[in-house]
Amino acid sequence: MAKRVKSHVKKNDEVVVISGNHKGESGRVLQVFPEKGHVLIEGVRLIKKHAKRSQDRPEGGIIEKEGPIHISNVKLAASK
Repeated sequence: MAKRVKSHVKKNDEVVVISGNHKGESGRVLQVFPEKGHVLIEGVRLIKKHAKRSQDRPEGGIIEKEGPIHISNVKLAASK
């Protein structure tokens, strides 16, 4: 039986990073991984990934995508 993990943020919440290399940056939560304790935030911690040529991506190249940040390093942004 899977144990439910409580989290203070959910998808589409506006959050601010409070510690780490990306301190002070803010964005919208794209995805939450409660079992790992991580979140993906739009435009924060962009990672460059080298993609091989394939049918989907015939030119290959470098892809930028968001990387996970630990959930304890973010807080909800103040609502207006």
